[in-house]
Amino acid sequence: MNQKKIGELIRAARREHGFTQQELADKMNISDKTVSKWECGLGCPDLSLLPQLSEILKLDLSALLDGQLPTRRVLAGNMKKLLFYICPTCGNLITASGEAQVSCCGKKLLPLTPQKASDDQTVTLEKLENEWHVISDHPMTKDHSIAFVTLLTGDTVVTRKLYPEWNMETRLPYFRHGILVWYCNQHGLFYQNF
Repeated sequence: MNQKKIGELIRAARREHGFTQQELADKMNISDKTVSKWECGLGCPDLSLLPQLSEILKLDLSALLDGQLPTRRVLAGNMKKLLFYICPTCGNLITASGEAQVSCCGKKLLPLTPQKASDDQTVTLEKLENEWHVISDHPMTKDHSIAFVTLLTGDTVVTRKLYPEWNMETRLPYFRHGILVWYCNQHGLFYQNF
């Protein structure tokens, strides 16, 4: 841990929120001399104070420990490159249109890499009026099911949550071209182009 970098980040975040050293100290029930010591790089916050400091300054805990905010690249915004994160504990689906630090249930999550569906894994898309009717004979039991289906185009994302008690079918808006992504809780993330 670089005390100087952490101190500079704390000072910048404190000023961004309009807090004086005394106001930040009061919020944390510590002395303003302690905050000053951190900001001068003469010490680091105690580990027990980091979650509270992170919350008050609206900083990610890992960024606080690194002493710097991650650099962000400006992306072209193509939703076909959406990243999918699935929590192995609770099954939450989290998406991001660019690099992100994602955690759920106390675990850091990595984006899943979608696999191109083989011929026997693809789902069927039937055009009905102005919608896609998405169907599959995939098992839909509690232990083995498709949790969600997502339609991606360059500027659109539509996700439908699916439940084990139902058949694997849903309707999505009709687009001529795009990518269909789905998540099987046994085999992972798959995609097919349409």
